[in-house]
Amino acid sequence: YMMDVSGSMGEEQKEIVRIEAFWIDTWLRSQYKGIEVRYIVHDAEAREVDQETFYHTRESGGTVISSAYKLCDRMMMKYFPPDDWNIYLFHFSDGDNWSQGDTEECFTLLRENLVPRSNLFCYGQVESPYGTGQFLTDLKETFPGDEKIVVSQIENKEAIYASIKEFLGKGR
Repeated sequence: YMMDVSGSMGEEQKEIVRIEAFWIDTWLRSQYKGIEVRYIVHDAEAREVDQETFYHTRESGGTVISSAYKLCDRMMMKYFPPDDWNIYLFHFSDGDNWSQGDTEECFTLLRENLVPRSNLFCYGQVESPYGTGQFLTDLKETFPGDEKIVVSQIENKEAIYASIKEFLGKGR
């Protein structure tokens, strides 16, 4: 799980992410044995954190999404070789990224590393009065129809269930 904890992600947005991540994790653990879960939080920099920190951190700052994707890629290669693991990536943000240049770097990382090495990449964009929301639009335009990329727009807490169904609904 990757979560944007930048300044544009308010407490309501982070709470939506935490609720959704909790229910996805609960469902996956009820269906599969031997699940390993890793947590990444990011603002301008990314870091791996434990579950407690992921569900309770209150960070802020700018947003550089590629920092999370780079860390995720390093963790996958070190701990979860794709030939030995089924890898499902979940990233949540309000879609506000530092620059278009960083968005392009994200798409290169997705195209060349993360998507080919994973079973599924899920991006959930939480509605925020402070974020631009541009990342979701750019992601859809860059990867139209890619079966391994699922996106969901999460407008509020009531949209969490529909988002989970979008991510996991086709038995991927």
